[in-house]
Amino acid sequence: MATDAGDPIPRFPAGFLWGVSTSAHQIEGAVDERGPSVWDVFTAEPGRVKDGSTAAVACDHYHRYPEDVALLAGLGVDAYRFSVSWPRAGSPGGLDFYDRLVDELCAAGVRPVPTLFHWDLPASLDWLERDTAHRFTAYVSTVAERLNDRVSTWITLNEPAEHTLLGHALGVHAPGRRLLFDALPVAHHQLLAHGLAVGALRAAGAGDIGIANSHGPTWPASADPADVQAAAFYDTLLNRLFAEPLLLGEYPDGLGELMPSPDLAADLKTIAEPLDWYGVNYYAPTLVGAPLGTETESGGVPIPAELPFSVREITGRPRTDFGWPVVPEGLTELLCGFRERYGDRLPPIVITENGCSYEGLDDQDRIAYLDAHLRALHAAVAAGVDVRGYFVWSLLDNFEWAEGYARRFGLVHVDYATLERAPKASYHWFRDVLRAQR
Repeated sequence: MATDAGDPIPRFPAGFLWGVSTSAHQIEGAVDERGPSVWDVFTAEPGRVKDGSTAAVACDHYHRYPEDVALLAGLGVDAYRFSVSWPRAGSPGGLDFYDRLVDELCAAGVRPVPTLFHWDLPASLDWLERDTAHRFTAYVSTVAERLNDRVSTWITLNEPAEHTLLGHALGVHAPGRRLLFDALPVAHHQLLAHGLAVGALRAAGAGDIGIANSHGPTWPASADPADVQAAAFYDTLLNRLFAEPLLLGEYPDGLGELMPSPDLAADLKTIAEPLDWYGVNYYAPTLVGAPLGTETESGGVPIPAELPFSVREITGRPRTDFGWPVVPEGLTELLCGFRERYGDRLPPIVITENGCSYEGLDDQDRIAYLDAHLRALHAAVAAGVDVRGYFVWSLLDNFEWAEGYARRFGLVHVDYATLERAPKASYHWFRDVLRAQR
């Protein structure tokens, strides 16, 4: 997927927010300076991570954050989306790190945008339990009290769909459970935690709150009614289940009846607390068909044969080093579809993640990927979708969950032996794009 300079990226509206994203468990390291998370337990089990690695050191961002903030300043981004580690925040002195990080960002003129949960649940807690949502609210209040004088923009949760599906339904992420549809309480309790957190942030004086939900178009494998029905079910499970309680205050297609709640109507009212913006993490569409009676695969994740759908391969497209298809126009399709589906119930949108895994410092394929996706995003803006910002995943190469260190998503290369940082060609390209947008 080579690229050339081509025409400049079209200009986005004035005030558009440009940023990059990371997450605590993937970059911080310093595990001995915080409590354990479910990911620490998971990665300690042999065979859970493909290269046998852990995030004990990762990028050592905990100790090297001034260097990383300098990279952000050199890149010229408006904002940095990071996550607060719940286990670290609950450890003695743990919030001091985020104090220092936020101060460093503010001094560099970069807006701090913390995500309050990015999968690293304290090991003593369990999303199958309703009480975890209330414990999350107490943690959020503590963080907000500490940082709200310098933080204006907040994100409650990152990708509750993936945390439910991969961690609890299929067992390929922490905590490693394979519950299939019995994982639905995890979805409900995360959504409830989000709504409670919005209330806690509002009480602390926060006024710019969103969520980072993963979404992508679902394409039927054919026009056969069985494939169309299977695709609609998959879309409900991965897209609508996590959007409609937030935006409409209801679960789709009777799924609410499967949720554990003493008062579902009250829970949904909490979950649907108004948002200032809606975050979308976009990577690719999914091609879905009727069950084949055998296991299929989606992005390297096995899809059990007993599920009422199968995931098929999207052909005729370039693929990243992770094997994911490159479909930039899927972003336009997704955003225009959301506007059509939800109308005035859809808040302004921020792309909270978009990126790709490629090797090498001269990463022309990443440049081509980001260039094409920015043009697809601008097409959605031109079509009338209210998009307010875009964050690249990721600033740094990092610990890529169950893949270990085999996948490189960063604009900055990290040598995991020396921890030396080296900006890639894509870093310089994105810096030039941002300069041209101003």
